[in-house]
Amino acid sequence: MLAAPSTQLVLIGGAVTVRRSDVARLAGTSPSVVSYVLNGGPRGVAEETRQRVLAAIEQLGYRPNGIARSLRMARTMTLGLVVPDNANPYFAELARAIEEESFAEGYTLLIGNSSEDDDRQTTYVQTFLARQVDGLFLVPAHGPLGCLEDLQRAKTPWVTLDRAVEGIAPAVLVDNHGGAYAATRHLLEHGRRRIACLAGPQDVMPAMDRVAGWRSALADGGIQPDAMTLWHAPFGRQAGYSAARTMLAADERPDAIFVASDEQAMGVLRAVAELGLVCPDELAIASFDGVAAAMYSTPGLTTVQQPFRLLARAAVSHLVQQLGPGEVDADEARTEVLPVQLVRRGSCGCIDPTGGDAPETED
Repeated sequence: MLAAPSTQLVLIGGAVTVRRSDVARLAGTSPSVVSYVLNGGPRGVAEETRQRVLAAIEQLGYRPNGIARSLRMARTMTLGLVVPDNANPYFAELARAIEEESFAEGYTLLIGNSSEDDDRQTTYVQTFLARQVDGLFLVPAHGPLGCLEDLQRAKTPWVTLDRAVEGIAPAVLVDNHGGAYAATRHLLEHGRRRIACLAGPQDVMPAMDRVAGWRSALADGGIQPDAMTLWHAPFGRQAGYSAARTMLAADERPDAIFVASDEQAMGVLRAVAELGLVCPDELAIASFDGVAAAMYSTPGLTTVQQPFRLLARAAVSHLVQQLGPGEVDADEARTEVLPVQLVRRGSCGCIDPTGGDAPETED
């Protein structure tokens, strides 16, 4: 243990306040060297000195003044995130992953829910900008992106997720086409030939990419996509339930459905049970997103797993790069597409893991 500082620490409101000079005195160095250790520069510090400073910080319980540090750095150390529906487990899990990655980088995350409304989204963006967030994550809502002018005027770095704004801001997406293709192909491998698609809204990019993947897999399997049922509905359990009741009432009902989201698929499972059908014997189901609840349905949902942690890590990385010194290269507005993974459970006809155990996966 280092020797105690020779002068008393300042007492404020009954609590001991440790100053940077106290750390420097205990470590036998200068306050500026303590600053270099805390901030990682701008000058290098010998490893032996650095270890003495860190030991002094731990011994004294020193905590840097976050407000003062923010003022010096001209940052608030806060980020904003706007999602279309915070009640949707997909966006809830994505938000949690982004919060954890932001926190690991030293940022506090503020979260807003646009409810898929462009005006509400604009209000949140304007509010976050007024609070001087250092950067924004945006899952664009339906509509014309009315907040674009505000973002461009503020020059605040921003990144989109799930849905891209091509050529304007970095975007982190997943391979929606490839995931839908893999899920549909898997249903074909189970011998299903009347594979319908319950898609999301027609003006949402991921939904249409998933429809395209479904079509491609059918065509490659020798099935005419236009001869199969395609139904568009909002992402949600009630919408999935209502759509399934209609689709399954047809004279020649499908023997499988590729569902564009796990939330919709939960509603489909309810409709199947009410109609007295057995999943997967009479109707196989594969869906998309990989939310935690998919493990606990009966049967468990075969689903395309989105890499929530990797999505968050990539988005935070793009934002932190923009916050760094120097100009951002033009190619920083690129779109990054992450791979997905098919998780096989009981709804497609595979053996269902018990109790939400780790699922069998397919690259």
